[in-house]
Amino acid sequence: MSSYESPLSRRAFAGGVAGAAAAVGVGAGEAVAAPFERPAERPAERPFAARERHDGKAGRRPNILFVLGDDLGWADLSSYGSPHIRTPHLDRLARQGVRFTQAYSGSATCSPTRFSLYTGRFPGRTKGGLAEPIADKSVGLEPTHPTLASLLRDAGYATALIGKWHCGYLPDYSPTRSGWDEFFGNFGGALEYYSKLGLGGEYDLYEGDATHKDLRYYTRILTERASDYVRREHDRPWLLNLNFTTPHWPWIADGDTEASAEVVRRIKAGDRGALRHQDGGSIAKYTEMVQDLDRSIGHVLHALKKSGQERDTLVFFASDNGGERFSYNWPLSGNKGSLREGGIRVPTILRWPARLDGGQVSEEPVYTPDWTATLLELAGARPDPARPLDGTSLARYLLRGTEPGERDLFWRVRGERALRRGPWKYYRGKGGADQLFHLGRDQREQADLARREPALLAELRTAWERTDAGLLPYPTA
Repeated sequence: MSSYESPLSRRAFAGGVAGAAAAVGVGAGEAVAAPFERPAERPAERPFAARERHDGKAGRRPNILFVLGDDLGWADLSSYGSPHIRTPHLDRLARQGVRFTQAYSGSATCSPTRFSLYTGRFPGRTKGGLAEPIADKSVGLEPTHPTLASLLRDAGYATALIGKWHCGYLPDYSPTRSGWDEFFGNFGGALEYYSKLGLGGEYDLYEGDATHKDLRYYTRILTERASDYVRREHDRPWLLNLNFTTPHWPWIADGDTEASAEVVRRIKAGDRGALRHQDGGSIAKYTEMVQDLDRSIGHVLHALKKSGQERDTLVFFASDNGGERFSYNWPLSGNKGSLREGGIRVPTILRWPARLDGGQVSEEPVYTPDWTATLLELAGARPDPARPLDGTSLARYLLRGTEPGERDLFWRVRGERALRRGPWKYYRGKGGADQLFHLGRDQREQADLARREPALLAELRTAWERTDAGLLPYPTA
């Protein structure tokens, strides 16, 4: 049983309102500004009010609805500053919960971040996590490795994963082999939204470990499945990982049947790059896809509310990594695949009505492995001591106002390294030069302070290398 099953004191998250550029956007029923114009007024966010709250059923552990967008950029939500994308449902979620301004993904691409979420550990702890991302059947998440799902299932949770898996392929790897009771979705990193054809031309929609035929638009299918799941009569708490592929390429929105047919034609003709859609897409099309993602999440949240489980359900939303070609990342530099801020800093929202006040903003630096540790603690589940977590539980921070304390956030991808400690970030890119940035003054990472702060640079580099020494090396071939 969790230690958080009693009334809990609260305090303000650091930072308060992060300025008009980061203020919460319009919600349902509010006026919507013309494209590329900022609304004149938006509801202000506020720090935590220090008070006790326990509005849920006494002793109840939370249901967990963990939603991931795919390649969604840092500022692609109107609540994060997009000047042209409107996301009223996610903005409302932020107003009802906590919006994190300095939250990061566990890596810069799909598979490693998912490894860091499911295991709570650095991707480099496991062979499958070294693939950036997984592209064949040679590696995956080993079924013997404890996961968020298996540990919660052992603690009495029902578990389901709907949507993108991307942690290995059949016959050796599958969500149903790694702790999820149910799986409905795709195994690979991308698929064409109507035909469900994957990167290798294979059909990639499954229920459990068997193919499932449904040629409707994929985001609609996932939304329907997730809504059905939360509406069920549940006799125990549940975990639902809802992993959308939106707005990942190909740039095909609901109704784009001609564009779909052209991509399918190219796939069937043997064009292995067809799904990447390098000759397709636009800012307008990307906007359409993100707004569709927002509406889809709104449908699931409506189903949750109608089910009567809203107050006792912890809803989490984030992206799996930074944005791609058409994302709006300002003021960050870099994008997906890079350890620059734009490749790893992601929009992140947490709502739990029974325990957390709404309309709040946190500037605490956090990243994917932290959420694994946090959810396990809140659910009363214990990690495997033989495979210790690399994340820090934020349960006491969220519910009691206890600061996590100074710690390092660590990243490694091929050719790049990064470590964050407080406002400082150590970074080495593919050029091989060590750089040092003060993110509190320079989110865009333009003022390299390496020469001004050589001792601090050396300290952070040593810390990075100490952690790296405990990880698996990348394959040489």
